[in-house]
Amino acid sequence: MIELKSADFHDKVKEGVWLVDFWAPWCGPCRMITPSVEELSSEMEDVNFAKVNVDDAPDIASQYKVMSIPTLIVYKNGEPQDSIIGVVPKKKIRKSIEKHM
Repeated sequence: MIELKSADFHDKVKEGVWLVDFWAPWCGPCRMITPSVEELSSEMEDVNFAKVNVDDAPDIASQYKVMSIPTLIVYKNGEPQDSIIGVVPKKKIRKSIEKHM
């Protein structure tokens, strides 16, 4: 899983399916969902996984109306397709991704 910054965000997510985890190091629920996202990143080889630290890239978070963290957004060819807010089961994350593959 890679860390995306404001400078490279749009270039990276413009092709393929991406799950982007909007998070912050001080966020307890963000740390709770991380193991599920990391497991999916090793299980779903056709999907790209990335994290965006909302403290480091507030412009990206604002552009996609991320008001609460953790927020997971599924992108396909640069366009947001689905979002999940809060801590949810790994199965729900997988289903959200699979809808857009």
